[in-house]
Amino acid sequence: MKYIEAKKSPESELPNPFQFENGQQVCTEEDWLRRRKELRDLVVEIEYGGLPPAPSGVTGQPLHSTSIPRFQDATYTQYRIVNDDEPSFHFRLDVLVPQGDGPFSVVLTGDGCWGIEFITEELTVEIIHRGFALAQFSRTEIVPDMYNSDRDTGLYRVYPDQSFGAIAAWAWGYHRCIDFLTTLNKFDPNQIAVVGHSRGGKTALLAGATDERIAFTSPNGSGSGGAGCFRWQGPDSETLADSIRMIPYWYGPRLKEYVGREDELPFDQHFLKSLVAPRAYLSTEGLGDLWSNPSGTWQSHQAAREVYRFLHAEDQMGIWYREGEHDHGAADWGAFLDFMDWRLRGLTPAYRFDENPYSDMPRCFSWSAPLDGL
Repeated sequence: MKYIEAKKSPESELPNPFQFENGQQVCTEEDWLRRRKELRDLVVEIEYGGLPPAPSGVTGQPLHSTSIPRFQDATYTQYRIVNDDEPSFHFRLDVLVPQGDGPFSVVLTGDGCWGIEFITEELTVEIIHRGFALAQFSRTEIVPDMYNSDRDTGLYRVYPDQSFGAIAAWAWGYHRCIDFLTTLNKFDPNQIAVVGHSRGGKTALLAGATDERIAFTSPNGSGSGGAGCFRWQGPDSETLADSIRMIPYWYGPRLKEYVGREDELPFDQHFLKSLVAPRAYLSTEGLGDLWSNPSGTWQSHQAAREVYRFLHAEDQMGIWYREGEHDHGAADWGAFLDFMDWRLRGLTPAYRFDENPYSDMPRCFSWSAPLDGL
């Protein structure tokens, strides 16, 4: 695909994840572990307002269970996930488990709020046919997705002195589902995948970046504040100014300080992707989904891939583009399931997950992984 000139050329390149805040360079994997903590603290606090505290535990209360013939007699169970420290706060988790003894790999999504049929019947059958369990919750049960929502509802009420935005609260919901799922012997605790679309993709990425129990992270069409890039804006893409004007409650209060000053941000979204390394990661994108900045997503992908290269885990990171606009359809899910089969089960996919659709676009960083130090 021929690259269309970005509407805003960056004044400075993407920041180097291998340089400590004190100017020292990462040389070893032990250095990287210390630098990774710096990156997490930096990005999560400034961009997302920090994460809500983890409770001492959660309790999963079964509410209903049945076998569903049209899903190959998979067992459907509805749970209430209760915060043990504040039992008045709870949300629903729906789990569909294939027949058999397991333990099963798990596909977990918080996009239940998109509607009851956001995952089609055909796709659900495909997930079950591949031997994956499917777990779904509605992130809007954690905190509302409304511009003028008061911070006295949902998780905001539980932690009134915290400054986390909605994306951080929704990511907290993923973490609490995993708290519960890992207590059940029917699931493999080392094969949990998180996936989400659009704002749900931003959430899945933050969840995967901040919880090492997640084996596979896959945002779809997540753009600004997700797999995109603040410094590199493709044509008609969502800018930081757009995000702060339209949906500031998704983010932490400090992010708005960088509107018009993106080049002064001490990070970009490749830092967030780097926090997933060396665990499996896949971005799925639409070439026509310009608002989600698919060219900027390629830039941040290349930059984060340097971290994967440093950790000798390049095959664990993939990206997949299709024609089309802002959607999370069968093709996106198919790529996700194929990549998951490959990285978690060793099944070779029929196509590649590293093809560059912007071969004539210059990359916007000059640093590289310090491989000589390993």
